[in-house]
Amino acid sequence: MTSKTLPDLVPDAELNLPPEAERTLPNGLTVIAIRRSAVPLVEVRLRIPFGRAPLAPATLLSQALFTGTSAMSSIDIAAELQAVGGSLVAGLDPDRLLISGNALSDGLSRTLELLASVLTDATYPAEEVSTERERLVDHIQVALSQPAHLARVALQKRIYGTHPYAVQTPEPEEVRGVENAALRDLHDARLRPQGAILVLVGDIDPDQAIDTAEKTLGGWTGSAPDGSIEPTPLIETGPLLLVDRPGSVQSSLRLALPGIARTDADYPALTLANYVFGGYFSSRWVENIREDKGYTYGSHSLVEHFVAGSAWLAAAEVATEVTGPSLLETLYELGRIASLPPGEEELEQARRYALGTLRLGMSTQAGLAALASMYAGFGLRLDHLREHAASLTAATRDEVAAAAARYLAPSRAVIVVLGDADKIESQLSVLTAVERSAE
Repeated sequence: MTSKTLPDLVPDAELNLPPEAERTLPNGLTVIAIRRSAVPLVEVRLRIPFGRAPLAPATLLSQALFTGTSAMSSIDIAAELQAVGGSLVAGLDPDRLLISGNALSDGLSRTLELLASVLTDATYPAEEVSTERERLVDHIQVALSQPAHLARVALQKRIYGTHPYAVQTPEPEEVRGVENAALRDLHDARLRPQGAILVLVGDIDPDQAIDTAEKTLGGWTGSAPDGSIEPTPLIETGPLLLVDRPGSVQSSLRLALPGIARTDADYPALTLANYVFGGYFSSRWVENIREDKGYTYGSHSLVEHFVAGSAWLAAAEVATEVTGPSLLETLYELGRIASLPPGEEELEQARRYALGTLRLGMSTQAGLAALASMYAGFGLRLDHLREHAASLTAATRDEVAAAAARYLAPSRAVIVVLGDADKIESQLSVLTAVERSAE
């Protein structure tokens, strides 16, 4: 690997965390308010537990949440938000419904009032829901034509089996069958404050912001059914799963290994081991299959976290004719990181990148709000960032090597390849056992 000049960055500099306050309101909503006064804005993130909600209705609900109340149309809501420099949108993942947006600081109260009206009085008008339904169906159909999406779908099914995380995108026909009455029923049952977390970040007084949230959202009441999801199953090794996509000019390589939670004592060392392997542009994997051999435009690895479990994932898109060699080099690099400690300079470069990325992620109001909301969903608070930074700084070469050996051994990896099976199966079968599957 080519030697690189490292930028001046003090890796053991302690993170300075901004002032914050937290309070659980009488209705069960937890509010975390953080002062970051860079610009006169406030970021809003509301996380509502949504695990085990029926997938098609929940996905459509996330798209149609702001289509109207008994007093306002979707246009009225958008105009009212725009008047205070604000916006609100909703999204869904396997664990939560996330409402996010921002507003001018002096518009926080009105923004939360509008949010409260949607939370307590959303009507899901039939015509608006029909529009959102067709838009969602179109979006899903486009995704189903994308190799990266299809490869992820195949990997999720392979590693999660019958677990709720195995399917995270509904079928178009399932969405077409969802009526607006089903959205109202789901809203009434699941959009409740008990267990929800509201994060406010910006040019605010934290205690006053929480008072505002209590005043505007205090009328939102009730608890939802238990949506907790059972722990994810152990990732079991087996034959490489080859998903046929006839005529494809590239292959999508996906690998998975068991991951660990952010609170695990090994997590900082695994974070650094992952960066050395494939977690950033100067990693070994990128240097090998992109810079040296030109097999791909990009490859990346990371630890993906859900509330019920974590997994290490690696992804690369490679030309069909070099599918086998790309997998060979990938397994070689996994074996190397699992068996040989990183060099001192190599580790230091990864450490500085990890610490710099951490600081960059919390350098803006929006980034800080995203981090605070994400951590809160796992029962953590911002002080975990300081602890994690200190652990990244302190992790030794031996600890990183031990974490790599424990968690990144290629013999434990699940492998999924999506591509033209007739052209790539022979390349792959000389490396490992192959199980062919229809798309």
